[in-house]
Amino acid sequence: MTVQRYYATGKRKSAIARVYMKAGSGNIVVNKRNYEEYFSRPSLKMIIRQPMEITGKKDQFDLYVNVSGGGVAGQAGAVKHGISKALLEYDAELRPILKKAGFLTRDARVVERKKYGQPGARKKFQFSKR
Repeated sequence: MTVQRYYATGKRKSAIARVYMKAGSGNIVVNKRNYEEYFSRPSLKMIIRQPMEITGKKDQFDLYVNVSGGGVAGQAGAVKHGISKALLEYDAELRPILKKAGFLTRDARVVERKKYGQPGARKKFQFSKR
């Protein structure tokens, strides 16, 4: 008998998280390290636990996550998005709970590109008439 695994991709800013979920005891491994070790800030740890806690599946699944790109906050958001989508793969009945909490929406805000002839994306050089 094969172990049932669920896969989903989460994205936030320029971070991409590949989430593999299987039945287990609640271990979360991010880039081959424990998530508590990988994400040092308590707020980021809380963000990652949210989808599991809100659906009541906290200690039912082991999560293996590969995340790349962006910074730590963007990566945490990508992992949260990926976990939410993986939970949907497992049980579509969880959709209303996750949707109401806003975990299924991909936060599409990304850094605006720098324009030529300017010092930044929006900042302009100081204007002088003479």
